[in-house]
Amino acid sequence: MPVPSTAALPRTAALAVALACSLALTACGSDAEAPAAGAGSAPATVAVQGVPITANPALAAGLPEAIRKSGVVRVATDVPYPPFEMYAAEGSTRITGIDYDLGQAVGARLGLRFDFQAQKFDGILPAVQAGKFDAVMSAMTDKKERQKAVDFVDYINAGPGWLVRKGNPDGIRLVTDVCGKSVSVQSGTNHQKILEARQELCKSSGKPPIEVLAFPKDSEAQLALRSGKVSADFLDEVTAVYVSDTADNGAAFEAVTGRDAVGETSASPIGIGISKDAPGLKEAVQAALQSLMDDGSYARILQAHHVPGIAIAKATVNGAVD
Repeated sequence: MPVPSTAALPRTAALAVALACSLALTACGSDAEAPAAGAGSAPATVAVQGVPITANPALAAGLPEAIRKSGVVRVATDVPYPPFEMYAAEGSTRITGIDYDLGQAVGARLGLRFDFQAQKFDGILPAVQAGKFDAVMSAMTDKKERQKAVDFVDYINAGPGWLVRKGNPDGIRLVTDVCGKSVSVQSGTNHQKILEARQELCKSSGKPPIEVLAFPKDSEAQLALRSGKVSADFLDEVTAVYVSDTADNGAAFEAVTGRDAVGETSASPIGIGISKDAPGLKEAVQAALQSLMDDGSYARILQAHHVPGIAIAKATVNGAVD
């Protein structure tokens, strides 16, 4: 993924305060009410987090005919992975979060609807390749290897962080502090690959290897941490801070972030994965997203979620460098 240097994440303290103020699990959704499936094109103007998004027919001209006729882009997402994607409330099936809102904004600009459906993360790309979905929005890092399956339109920039139990009982402060310890991670993610690369650092430092326990969902990785099965969970910094602020009203976890803790891993672009079997969709999504960046709507939506630091200036395509 290309690693834009202009979009560093805000430091943990500032992000934690902002997230604690307003990213409660029940209050992160868009205020847009999407039409029911099969209802056709979305309204000409849709409000997303209070930001009015007006359709631009010119940007939709190159959409695949099937999508243009249905008015729907089928989007796969792994739920929950707050604050990117989550359910609006316990027991609810309504998806909300940063990815959902940005997806609705892109869809509204194209005069259609992004229909988010739950899918396990490690099965998302195969499901797109099988034709079950048209796109992915699931905090997915743009990687060269993944570009074999989908094309990416990069839309935010995020770096990794550690989630530890309250009080950081195992003393995870430096990247080598996890050597010889058990850590959890969601399977199939870029974070899992980073941990695998960290094994060489442990070896060169004369320390024992990390015991990596991979789980299908990050919520399961968090349960392993909560139960004391692992010393830390490795995930996106934004998610680590959000969970540390909201789980048990902030009493369960802490977030450990910064280069000293995560190593030489800078913020990375996250992309909307577009099916290679939907010619014209990638270009339309890129144009719509760029128009939202240019008119300020994109920034206002991220600000509504109190994460302006993950914004990027250009909707790049397949910009991964590794």
